[in-house]
Formats: sequence, C-alpha cells, structure tokens
Amino acid sequence: MRTHKARVAGGKEVEYLYLAHNVRDEATKKSVPKIVHAFGRADEVNREVLVRLCRSIARVCGLEVHDPMGEGIRAAAGRALPEGVTQVETWPLGPVLVMEALWERFGIAEELRRIERESKCTVPYERALFAMTANRLSEPTSKPGVRDRWLDKVHVPSCAGLKLAQMYEAMDLLHRHAARVEEAVSLREERRQECRVGLRRRS
Repeated sequence: MRTHKARVAGGKEVEYLYLAHNVRDEATKKSVPKIVHAFGRADEVNREVLVRLCRSIARVCGLEVHDPMGEGIRAAAGRALPEGVTQVETWPLGPVLVMEALWERFGIAEELRRIERESKCTVPYERALFAMTANRLSEPTSKPGVRDRWLDKVHVPSCAGLKLAQMYEAMDLLHRHAARVEEAVSLREERRQECRVGLRRRS
C-alpha cells in the first residue's frame, strides 16, 4: 500500500491510498513504484473493502487475518443488540432506497425491462443502468469504481455480480433506445398530471 498527500480546494490536505508494486526503471536502474489500483481518499475508503482484500491475499498465502479493530467495532455494536445477536456488517440504505423508488415511479425501470425482454437480453442491463445512475447521484465515480468500490459500500443485492463489460453493454443498449425511454417517462408523467387534474375537478 502506498499513500500520497495532496491539497484540495480550500487548502485542506487529504491522503490518497494506492495499491502498488515496485518495478525496475531501465533508464535510472532504480526501483520505482507502479500503481496497480487507486482506492481514492483515505477518509472515504470503505474499511471493509481493504479488510476483504487482506483476507483474500492471506487465503492464497495460507494465512489468517486477525482484525482486532473490526472485532472491537462489532463488540461495541453488539452491546446495543439483544443477547445472542452480533452485528457483522452495515451498509447505507436510505439514499439508494429513495433513488430506486424514483427509478420505478418515473417508469424508467419498467421501460428498460420491457426493452430487455424485446431484445431477448439475458443480462440485467436495467440493474446495471440503475447502479450507474444511483452512483452518479450519490457518489460519482467511474464505471470500474461503481463495480469495484461503490457497490461494496451500499445495500443493493439486485446489482450484485455485475461485470464491468455488462455496464458498457448497458450503456450501448440505453443509447440505442434513449428516445424511447425518454418518451415513456414523459408520457407517464403526462398521465400522472392528467390524473391529478381530474381528481381536483371531481373534488
């Protein structure tokens, strides 16, 4: 793991985390670090993601990871829970729940699922598009970031297992049918407005 400090807007100093390995620079004949993966800001990285990475590496090496800090967190959480109940992990739910409700309410999910059926898709592209949209509205990152980091931090079981290639394919599907989706959302909203007007007149 490598760290790098930098100043952001307002003069605040933040630290970034990287996974790196050393390679030999042929020009200088010295060993220099090569970045393999950028985790982002240290104060925003999901600790559980790093712990899972440690455990994955340890498993390959035949080792076992002991996480005293994690055990302390679980023990503290457990004291507020009924006897015999242990908190293992927590994920934010509220923002994603609201976004999914709006996704359904505006008819976006329904139209995308209809397009999937008509196109005989076997991949849940609607879920991939929802994941990218929800990420853009809450914690914007790249498509690899959505798959590798963001989905591990939120509770969206229906989006588990999405592959990066499927996200790009989902964007292609949306591009081909964008006008249709926009029209479906617009017509749905027009019908909602007409219903409201009708209800007001009857009352």
